Amino acid sequence: MNNSSLLRALGRVGVVCVALVILSLIGVQYARVIGRNVALAAQLRSVETDVVTLKARHLQQQREIRRLSDPRGAIPEIHDRLHMVGDKEAIIYLKRHGAAAGDP
Repeated sequence: MNNSSLLRALGRVGVVCVALVILSLIGVQYARVIGRNVALAAQLRSVETDVVTLKARHLQQQREIRRLSDPRGAIPEIHDRLHMVGDKEAIIYLKRHGAAAGDP
């Protein structure tokens, strides 16, 4: 093998090495981006679940506020909390059988 063919072969090997380095750098960056996208997608799903939960809770709280703003809805709640009754009313306490310890 003469010098010119040896230099040509080394040049080709050098070009292949540079190309492999560039492709590997691009691959590493691509892998990082994919990993970050997967993590952000999981976080987005978690946040969307939280939003749905908070919206349901907000609707329930709005119903409770409307119910307690009306005297016809608030009076039974007041009676329950204070253990009071109106005229011709009675409190009936029920005890659950088999309730686990610590259940109200």
